[in-house]
Amino acid sequence: MMELYLDLVSQPCRSVFLLAKVLRIPFEFKLIQLSAGQHYSEEFGKISIVRKVPVMKDGSFILTESIAIMQYMVQKYQAADHWYPADLQQRARVNEYLSWQHTNLRAHGSKVFLYRAMYPIIMDAPVPAEKMNVALEDLKKSLNLLEEKFLQNKPFIVGDKISLPDLVAIVEIMQPVCTGLDVFEGRPKLIAWRDRVKKELGEKLFDEANEVMMNMSSLQHTMQNSKELEMFKPMFQKLFS
Repeated sequence: MMELYLDLVSQPCRSVFLLAKVLRIPFEFKLIQLSAGQHYSEEFGKISIVRKVPVMKDGSFILTESIAIMQYMVQKYQAADHWYPADLQQRARVNEYLSWQHTNLRAHGSKVFLYRAMYPIIMDAPVPAEKMNVALEDLKKSLNLLEEKFLQNKPFIVGDKISLPDLVAIVEIMQPVCTGLDVFEGRPKLIAWRDRVKKELGEKLFDEANEVMMNMSSLQHTMQNSKELEMFKPMFQKLFS
């Protein structure tokens, strides 16, 4: 059976988890708790020298990077064509979004999440207003591009049916949402798209994937009382400087 090393606080882990569930791929869920520093353990290092999740282990074949894992899944399990279209131009559109999102929606949504949820815990201080304002403006610009360039007037990012970009986009958007930020406010097009994605995935599965993140107070409490908190401080100080 395929093994997936995941922590659902991670957006890429949630996208891999959702796809595996939707495609009904049998897999064993291997929890690697990031807040406890389990990705730095010697045992996990034997699985992946990268020491990041998600990781897929399919027999003796080990694969890192969420996008590569999802592309592997849809091809190995011969998923419906709409997930990763065979048509050259449609597939190019999928790849275009997946290439764009790393330094745009993912980067900016993650930063807002870290500022709102983690900064006060790690730095033991409120977030400087100017830093937060810049992060929120960058996220706004990415959401604008998602709507105007990629979604346009289509039901989904690539066309009439859900595809990998929709999965990747929704988990990134949910990251700042879980901190109480309503990124959908004033965006009816984005709201309609979100609702279509949830319907395609199934609301029960969507809620299952996001359950840990939506319980933000519990996650923050765990992080605040983690013995590994000091280990994360240098990394976060560099990030927040």
